[in-house]
Amino acid sequence: MFARLKSSAFHELVAASLDGDQEAIGTLFTWINPAITRYCRARIGRTGSAFSSADDVAQEILLAVLGALPRYSDDKESFLPFVYGIASHKVADYYRRSGRDRSDPVADVPDTVDHSLGPEQVTLRAEMRSRLAGLLDTLAPRQREILVLRLVVGLSAQETAAAIGLTATAVRVAQHRALTRLRGSLTATDWL
Repeated sequence: MFARLKSSAFHELVAASLDGDQEAIGTLFTWINPAITRYCRARIGRTGSAFSSADDVAQEILLAVLGALPRYSDDKESFLPFVYGIASHKVADYYRRSGRDRSDPVADVPDTVDHSLGPEQVTLRAEMRSRLAGLLDTLAPRQREILVLRLVVGLSAQETAAAIGLTATAVRVAQHRALTRLRGSLTATDWL
């Protein structure tokens, strides 16, 4: 998925979209949608109401990118960091809104059951996600953002730097410090 977003075909698709080609715009959004959804699920959560909230935020991001597309004038190679910059702001907006929202929504009952995983695997995955989220919560917001963009989304240091307004070197240093801090906060039982 991410190799396609860094290909010359993607850059040509961005150029055609910027020229107003409606078919190219549709294809562009088809290509970036999975990456944006993955980013939102990594930042917001993947279970229960957070899962649907992440998908809702992903749709808000796509609408914002569509609205900003006519005004985009940078190099086509910097389009993806531009998109993740918008995504970062939309996720921050989500957290601001949810901080004011005192309701306690619950997930809808699923129509089908995923039988590919047994109950043990589902429980272990949920536990692992919870442990990882807890570890990420120990980091500063900027470090957490960098790890998500670099390790979950798969952006390069340069692309991450463009998305969050740092230099590539600063991104690499912050990533190293964040990973070192995470390693230091793990206990012996975490390694098992």
